[in-house]
Amino acid sequence: MILFLAGVAVIGPVVLYLAFAREPKGSAAIAAALSGAFAAFTAVTVATEGVMPVIVNHASNLWGVQVWYDLLISVGIALLFIIPRARQAGMNVPFWVIAVGLTASIALLAMVARLFWLERQSAAAAQAD
Repeated sequence: MILFLAGVAVIGPVVLYLAFAREPKGSAAIAAALSGAFAAFTAVTVATEGVMPVIVNHASNLWGVQVWYDLLISVGIALLFIIPRARQAGMNVPFWVIAVGLTASIALLAMVARLFWLERQSAAAAQAD
């Protein structure tokens, strides 16, 4: 239960910020930190419990399948919005889509971090001109 509540404590303020900020700004550093933290948590989970529980969790009952479909739909929607900006920023979209397909939120957060960084670099270069 404590890990569940920790997730709410971390993501809750982010969701509220996104919901109420007039022009929310993304942070490459925060996205990269979240990607790293989640990758570390995932590594500990895999080292402790292995990979098979992922399949069992998502295939053993309707709730598990529902969570699996929810993950797939959420990642698909995120990529739908991110890919056009990523292409415009010059990112290697096939590489990132494969990485997201293999690691879901870990690579998705890293992709967003890279996108935010590239967009800020581009805006700074445009202002310098």
